Amino acid sequence: MKIQAIVAATFLLGICACKDHSETKNSTNTKEKTVAKWHYKTYCNPLDIDYSYMSHYRAKNKVSYRSGADPAVINFKGRFYMFVTRSHGYWASDDMSNWTFIKPQSWYFKGSNAPAAAVRNGKVIVYGDPSGRGPIIETDNPELGDWKTNYAVLDPPGGIQDPDLFVDDDNKVYLYEESSNVWPIRVVELDPDNYYVPMGDEKDLFNLHPDKHGWERFGQDHRSDIAPYLEGPWMVKHNGTYYLEYGAPGTQWNVYADGVYTSDSPFGPFEYAPYNPISYKPGGFLKGSGHGSTVQDNNGNYWHYSTMAISVNYKFERRIGMYPAGFEDDGQMYVNTAYGDYPHYLPDTKVKQHKERFTGWMLLSYKKPVTTNSPLVKQEINVVDESESGYMLGQIKDFDISKINDEEIRSYWVSQANNDSIYVEMDLEKKMNVKAIQINFQDFNSDIYGRPDTLRQQFVLQSSIDRVKWQTIADYSKNTRDMPHGYIELEKPVDARYIRYNHVYYTNNYLSISEFRVFGNGYEAKPNKPSNFKVMRQQDRRNANLTWDKDATAQGYVIYWGIAKDKLNLSVLMYDEPNYELRALNTDQSYYMQVEAFNENGISEKSDIIFVK
Repeated sequence: MKIQAIVAATFLLGICACKDHSETKNSTNTKEKTVAKWHYKTYCNPLDIDYSYMSHYRAKNKVSYRSGADPAVINFKGRFYMFVTRSHGYWASDDMSNWTFIKPQSWYFKGSNAPAAAVRNGKVIVYGDPSGRGPIIETDNPELGDWKTNYAVLDPPGGIQDPDLFVDDDNKVYLYEESSNVWPIRVVELDPDNYYVPMGDEKDLFNLHPDKHGWERFGQDHRSDIAPYLEGPWMVKHNGTYYLEYGAPGTQWNVYADGVYTSDSPFGPFEYAPYNPISYKPGGFLKGSGHGSTVQDNNGNYWHYSTMAISVNYKFERRIGMYPAGFEDDGQMYVNTAYGDYPHYLPDTKVKQHKERFTGWMLLSYKKPVTTNSPLVKQEINVVDESESGYMLGQIKDFDISKINDEEIRSYWVSQANNDSIYVEMDLEKKMNVKAIQINFQDFNSDIYGRPDTLRQQFVLQSSIDRVKWQTIADYSKNTRDMPHGYIELEKPVDARYIRYNHVYYTNNYLSISEFRVFGNGYEAKPNKPSNFKVMRQQDRRNANLTWDKDATAQGYVIYWGIAKDKLNLSVLMYDEPNYELRALNTDQSYYMQVEAFNENGISEKSDIIFVK
């Protein structure tokens, strides 16, 4: 059925179940566009922003891909600004939900690289010169972006990589930097009264110790012997303690994470936190949570923004994730990534505890039967494949419809056709209460570069109980907002067994979707409490084997661990089968561990906690 007929029939029946998401407002510095004016209570990772297309391989072999990485997020006068690698500008938001891209009046011609940003004396200061050598730039009007330079090039030995600018309570300014599998994180004080030039030489602070810290080992699941990378410092000060975050072991892996060292001085000495890592997400749909930044919202709560990996078109194909963060009463820093790519409540949505913002909306779409009327693409992909060198996972080269809901962002469905006759229909197999949908578009043999203002995704979502009567639950048929990870929170939940994606338009040559995700709750029983949970620490104390009995009613499991019984702040989500080899432990640390099961209907009671010496 043609999409125009579907929309017309639905309009006549008057059964639209959600609000109109196609309203017009004036973007910061672009022409007027039809965009989604959201009033959502929730969000879902990855952040649905208009990620820039990278151009590194355009001249050589025309590999086109989006990326967003190394987020530096600041709160400037109650408004949030997010600076991201090679994006040719930055984003701004009032609520951490609706992000508007700002194309500044003046900026780095090649885009900023792992930019640093901070606030000082009513101005935003930034360093992000891709060359690793350049001046601090500043503005008091980031909405306009009239960035000023003082021409004083910062040029320490080896240049500046992955910088962080930190402004202390006494208004002193410090530069932390490094991205290397050889050199340590360094610090130097800058002179704000003298063009921000360094005051003395850089001081070495710390390096990686993968022989002691299991999570610092390179590769997928920490299984590579390649020297790991130390990256992305970010300083936070809380209750007089300096928390220096850092990323490891490599941005393209599922185990990319952030750790932290603490000190009572911005110069150190810094002490390794025994509860490391702090931000860790090795499982689920979108994996990795490293090279991030931590910022306070306007309610005083902390949030951690970090880098998540796709690494299909190129190893540096990445996205941005956002997680609730904060500090325990004893000063322990945490970032809660449990169910980290499921819907969570936004900063302005009141919850009992900021640490626990998961909505409880479960994934209804995992491996459910899916059909489409589109022919399958079988041609070769045009990517930069470094898998043989050990710096990238191998490609997933079949693009059939089953890849659209396997909870793996690296796999994707590709349609031979890209017109308004194409549909994808999912059978949830039972009546479910649907609350939100996320459509993750992917770049297959794309030919787009930079930031064209023509990018958009247009579609209509419908639901049905019996596959006879359909109702429209979201109409984006006239959308002109670029939404590569379109997250749609329904105004009112709807009972449905069937969910249908009706395609209208996609800017790319091919319609390609990495995941069609449906969230809500079923009406049947939650899984049982996991039984026979056991933990055996290996002779290599960085690793432990966790086992428990399989529950036939469980869709998956979440393991929790930490260094205190009431602070199990680290987690990993896994689908289908039980048992897990945890390879992220510190050799000289004891742990508490626990596991729970989940399915479409909810989450089980947690197992008993096990103490592991």
